[in-house]
Amino acid sequence: MAERSQTAPEAGNDLGNDDTIGGNVNKYMVLPTGYCGQPKKGHLIFDACFESGNLGRVDQVSEFEYDLFIRPDTCNPRFRVWFNFTVENVKESQRVIFNIVNFSKTKSLYRDGMAPMVKSTSRPKWQRLPPKNVYYYRCPDHRKNYVMSFAFCFDREEDIYQFAYCYPYTYTRFQHYLDSLQKRNMDYFFREQLGQSVQQRHLDLLTITSPDNLWEGAEKKVVFITGRIHPGETPSSFVCQGIIDFLVSQHPIARALREHLVFKIAPMLNPDGVYLGNYRCSLMGFDLNRHWLDPSPWAHPTLHGVKQLIIQMYNDPKTSLEFYIDIHAHSTMMNGFMYGNIFEDEVRFQKQAVFPKLLCQNAEDFSYSSTSFNRDAVKAGTGRRFLGGLLDHTSYCYTLEVSFYSYIIGGTTAAVPYTEEAYMKLGRNVARTFLDYYRLNPMVEKVTIPMPSLRNEETERKKERPPYKRPLLRGPASSHPNSKGGKKSSVNHKDPSNSF
Repeated sequence: MAERSQTAPEAGNDLGNDDTIGGNVNKYMVLPTGYCGQPKKGHLIFDACFESGNLGRVDQVSEFEYDLFIRPDTCNPRFRVWFNFTVENVKESQRVIFNIVNFSKTKSLYRDGMAPMVKSTSRPKWQRLPPKNVYYYRCPDHRKNYVMSFAFCFDREEDIYQFAYCYPYTYTRFQHYLDSLQKRNMDYFFREQLGQSVQQRHLDLLTITSPDNLWEGAEKKVVFITGRIHPGETPSSFVCQGIIDFLVSQHPIARALREHLVFKIAPMLNPDGVYLGNYRCSLMGFDLNRHWLDPSPWAHPTLHGVKQLIIQMYNDPKTSLEFYIDIHAHSTMMNGFMYGNIFEDEVRFQKQAVFPKLLCQNAEDFSYSSTSFNRDAVKAGTGRRFLGGLLDHTSYCYTLEVSFYSYIIGGTTAAVPYTEEAYMKLGRNVARTFLDYYRLNPMVEKVTIPMPSLRNEETERKKERPPYKRPLLRGPASSHPNSKGGKKSSVNHKDPSNSF
């Protein structure tokens, strides 16, 4: 890397000159020191004033090298990880080195081969930079903070180039996706506005189930799924979309799941943070996943709305809230994996391990060995910990994590970088696993059924077997010893192996 000139401003340290970053750069043209002529090609223009954008400052170090500063989360200078910016006015074959100099984390997957994402006007599909062009190191020029540097060569003068920490998934994209689902007029898909964020963005709640399960008096088995409570964890949205896409499909397994279960999904708990380009916090600087114990209706309105709904369902004798899964992305680990809770009751603890074990068999990128169960004090305000303590022994609460970077398939050592499609595939596999779970869970079936062999999705589609049918959940309360008094239905559980 080139030496810094004497006139270059000092940067780095935990807060340091980050205090001077008040917003995103806006069509900021970088001119060489002392240059007084007309701007020309090769004088780069940086911009992050767009949805989910983040770049707070640019310092030119030399003709070829630039120090880039992440804008901290709004109202919270502690978090500086997500970046998303454009560069234009480039010259063909112009080579540059960009240094992201103020990461708030020391550990990073950049040490393990992760690389930033890039696309351009004429090549709109996101792709990762070659790992050989990316360096992650402790830098003495920035108070020994960790710096991520990458080399890049611009090859098309008319293109606008965009760089990001991971695949972006914006609030607007999410709204368009939900609009497209709504236009399909599916009688088993329901969208409602559960509330609004501080900046009046929608808190959408989706319900996916057979309409028969929503009749007044019908007993319901509910799976509640949330995502994007941390706005920079964009893989969460792709996984969530994979779950939704599968559940609304005509796949026989999806039909069976809609007959059996009510899926409640709040895919974007922090729409303001997503829109603003924050990594972890809301508009007001709160890490919402530390405020489940007592969310404020004015400071944490989306969290407050979801918590009230969950408590309302829990208190409904006709509703059995069986699963809560909160979807996140992880910045230092590979694969998908889960966090669960620790219980004194050994039987409950063992039953909690069933779902991640089944998911591990369905998804090649999910690692049960990385799955862990804890009750760390620092996690006390999370959805998993709070709801795990609130709900009774028939409910299981998990955090589903997926790597920002890659997964390693069992028996190999090569890292396979995640794509948007791979994230969505994990979501589809999460949804499919509920079928296996309800075929195996002794609380439901009272018998042990052998582990089903994994089915090829395309093969199942070709077989065109009729959808799984079962009695509606309208029967009297179950006499099963594990039921919540009056909250379980008596279900005729036939062997589902012949149902597809």
